[in-house]
Amino acid sequence: MRTKNMARLGGIAAVVAAALLWSVPAWAHPRVFDPPGPGMAGAAAAGSTAPAPAPMTATAAGPTLTRQLAHARLATAKYATNLARAKADGYQVITPMMPDMGIHYMNPGIGGFTITKPQILVYEHHGNTWQLGALEWVFPSIPKTPPLPNATFGFFPAACHYKDGTFIPDKNSKTCQKTNPKTGSTFSFWHPDLTTMHVWIWYPNPAGLYSSTNPLVAPFNGG
Repeated sequence: MRTKNMARLGGIAAVVAAALLWSVPAWAHPRVFDPPGPGMAGAAAAGSTAPAPAPMTATAAGPTLTRQLAHARLATAKYATNLARAKADGYQVITPMMPDMGIHYMNPGIGGFTITKPQILVYEHHGNTWQLGALEWVFPSIPKTPPLPNATFGFFPAACHYKDGTFIPDKNSKTCQKTNPKTGSTFSFWHPDLTTMHVWIWYPNPAGLYSSTNPLVAPFNGG
């Protein structure tokens, strides 16, 4: 997940096989701009005091960033220190502790970019406690128009993932082993090369809002 400059555009292979039937999870082939879902619209219609977030468009610029991030925090506050809630809502582990990042949990049913529905939650783990650090979205390639103002991106190589959160880099979905030879965990899904966008709104990051890594989470690198 090395940080890329937006100018370094690079195409990747089209999203192909994954999971048990070799179909890639929804989060691995996202669209860049999605309007708010019907749930938000319904909440507004029901008299919710929280305004429904406006859809991100190519003209959404700096002044809207604070509002968009506020919507993201409101939507994910229930997960901030409650990993069990995230799991109950469909997030499942896809990595072990990634140094200076965290342990990644993804929801395979979420696709596209919606600021209130991150595809991945990045947690820091200490003892029996879990703290949400960053939200993350993935894209087949670097978006021509960033979904958030001045966003920068990282990279995650094609890999076979296993149910215990371990993964093995592999460019070919058909060569994924049914069990991880090191841990014995069963195969879960495969994805192609992906562009990633971290947004550190739950843990301060002196490296920047969109940095893939965060020096302040180094104490949690032991998992």
